This record gives sequence, structure tokens and C-alpha cells, in this order.
Amino acid sequence: MSHEIGVLSLYEGFFRGGARILHTDVLAGLHGRGQRHRVLSIHENVYREATFQRMRDDACYQRLVAAGIPVTALRGAERGAADRKSARFDDRELTLFEREAAATRVVLTLKEQPLRLVNQAGWSGPLVTCLHRSDPENQGSALAELRAAVAAGRVTALVCCAESTKSAYRAAGVPDSLLHVIPNGVDLRRFRPDRLARARLRRSLAIPDEAPVVAFAARYDGMKNVPLFLAAAARFLARRPTAHVLMCGTGMTRENEQLLTDLRITGLDESGRLHLLGPRDDPQALFAAADVVALTSTFGEAAPLCLIEGLLCGAIPVATDVGDCAAIVAGRGLLTPPDADAIAAAWGEALARRSEFAPALLAAREQFGRRRMLAAYAALIWRAGGQGTRRRVRRVLEPVG
Repeated sequence: MSHEIGVLSLYEGFFRGGARILHTDVLAGLHGRGQRHRVLSIHENVYREATFQRMRDDACYQRLVAAGIPVTALRGAERGAADRKSARFDDRELTLFEREAAATRVVLTLKEQPLRLVNQAGWSGPLVTCLHRSDPENQGSALAELRAAVAAGRVTALVCCAESTKSAYRAAGVPDSLLHVIPNGVDLRRFRPDRLARARLRRSLAIPDEAPVVAFAARYDGMKNVPLFLAAAARFLARRPTAHVLMCGTGMTRENEQLLTDLRITGLDESGRLHLLGPRDDPQALFAAADVVALTSTFGEAAPLCLIEGLLCGAIPVATDVGDCAAIVAGRGLLTPPDADAIAAAWGEALARRSEFAPALLAAREQFGRRRMLAAYAALIWRAGGQGTRRRVRRVLEPVG
């Protein structure tokens, strides 16, 4: 349709994580409402967090396709491991990208890693890169690719999901004029207190209704500091003989040898009250079943979705002071130093103050809903494409909860 703007998103691959979940939610929310979206993933399948992840099995891929958004892979499953890791793209890959990009008005990249493709192709059209971390120096060659794209004048705008992201990239030398903060938001219809979901999940795990439950939703990655979480969990479970701990995310299974080693070190390898749930497509059920949602990261985080989703489902957020966690948790939960004893004690304090935090959790719904987020993304994309925004943003706002 002539009045719609075409947008191509570049993904490094489909592997589970908050940034992909959020970006997928943005695309699904904007597609067909003044914008037509497409996705090009550099890799069809990836191996991360001790898990082989197929694009077509991924919940984000399935949601995009269900929303009518075409998804294409640049590098298919037939390529060898060495080829899949190559930073250079061959003529066929560059031609495919150029064809996809030429059919759209604006190119988005999910984080800065796909900029290596943009830079090698010499793409000069409107380009928006979405940034989702607060440690630009700790991501391999990604910052160098971003700097190269900025220096070449390719970047129209950079979306920062948190104030900490903007501050970190500004400190890394990225021009302030390019940095735009659009805070993360989630679907309020999906993430809400749900007594039935709480009862079902607890019943499926043989957890009594009154038992204290701490939830940890993260992929198995050094950034998440899983050993620190487990050390705190060991102390918490020892002090509370009726409590349970839930762990979900990629790599949170007994097939992950590194996780098994962590469990043995903390003495939790045989615990019947620590539940490894692996990747799940229903995080809202996990958070509804929990009393506390925990985050123990010590670097890299910006505005963690797990905290936002958890608190909207009624779980009290308890987090280390990293990224924008302090602003998310303020008045709704607790911040802790990265110390296992302090974290375990904070979980206990959160349980004791549950009734105190409950009103603030309910009041947070307007702040963390996705309505404003989608409107801000829509407006930025239209500006990047050199189009007006007022009528388009109104169309986005109407159907969004």
C-alpha cells in the first residue's frame, strides 16, 4: 500500500533473550498499522547457552510469522560451522541483503552486531540501530562496527532501551544527537496477576499454594551471574525449608554441563526444591506463580524485561544495582549488593514486606505498558524514513493495550 512505510529488521540470529522478545513485540505491534515489516536473520540456526536453537522452533520467529511478517535467513543450515562464524559476507549474501533492503524504506538492526553486514554492503539508506545493553565495550567487535557506521554517516538514529544505555554509549564516543531513549514496555493483557495460572504452575511442580517461590528467568550467560544466584538460592532454601526456586531460560536444564557443575558446587544438584524449567514460552505463568523475581547480573543489563514482566504479574523485584534496575525497582522491591548472603536476605525481606509493595506493583502498570513504547518506535521510524508522524502514531495507539 502506497501510504505504508516498509521496514527491514536485521537479526544476528534467533536465540532466546529479552532484546529479541522486545523487538519482536515492537514489530508485531506496528506491522499493518502504517508500516510493513520484514525480518532478515543472518543465521538460520545458532548454538548458544549450551543449546542448539533452530529458527523455526523459536517463539519469536513463530510470532512474527503469525503476525504476517516475512522472515528470511541469510545463512542457512547447510553452511559449515566455520562459514557460519565468518565475519565476511560473500557476494550472494550481500546481494540478498541489498535486495531486501531496497524493497524497504528503513533498515533497523537489533543491536549493533548486524552492522557488520550493513558496513560491508555499504548501505546508505535510513538506518536505525536498537541498543539493549549498558556495556558497549564488552561485546567483541560490535562497538567498532557501530563507530564505523556512525563515521560513515549511515546511522540515522540509535534507540536506547534505558537511560543507562544512553549514558554508556555516549561515554563510548557515540554522538548524543543520535541517541534516543525509548523505555521497554510489555503487553499488559499478557503480564498481569493471574491466580489460575499461579495455581496451575505450582500444582504441576508439586509446590504448595502457601510456599514462598523465587523465580529467575535468564539465559545461561556470564552476564547473568548464575553462580551468584545459585549461591543465594542455597542459603535461602536452607533458611526456609518450605521455599522453592524456579529457573527458566535457555541453558537452564540438566543437559547443560556448566550448570550442573554450578549446582554441585552449591550443593543444589539433588535439591527437589530447585526446579530447572528450561526455555518457556509462558513467562507470565512463571511470574504469576512466583512471590519474588530475582536478577543477579553484575554487568551489561539495561532495562531487564524479567523485572518488568515479573512485577506486573505481582512478583516483587529484587535485583543487583546494574543498568536501570534501580529505577525499575524503586518503591516496588529491593536492590542488593552482589553478595549471596545479602541477596538471600533481601528475598526474605521482600516476602515479609509483600503487602507493603503490592499497591506499588499495581500502580506500575501504566508506566510499563507497551502503548507509549510502540508510539515512540512508530514515530522514530517515520522520522527516519523522512515521513510525517502524527496520523501514523494515532493509528498505532488505537489497538494497543
